[in-house]
Amino acid sequence: MADGILGRIDELIAQEKELRDRAIGAGLSSDDRERLRRAEEELDQCWDLLRQRRARVEFDDDPDEASVRPVGEVEGYRQ
Repeated sequence: MADGILGRIDELIAQEKELRDRAIGAGLSSDDRERLRRAEEELDQCWDLLRQRRARVEFDDDPDEASVRPVGEVEGYRQ
């Protein structure tokens, strides 16, 4: 499962980079800005899920019991 999460993180990072690179020159369409926003939110959710799973392993809990938290909850965390 963690490999799947890491793979998705890699995909989202590539998508985010591609959109940000495109924004430098011509700017982004409203659809691309929305894609970027969704990618950033999903990326935060993936990182949060990965952290949850790793913490559960560290404390001998079942990592499969970790779950994706809502964007509003994940976005509100301080780094």
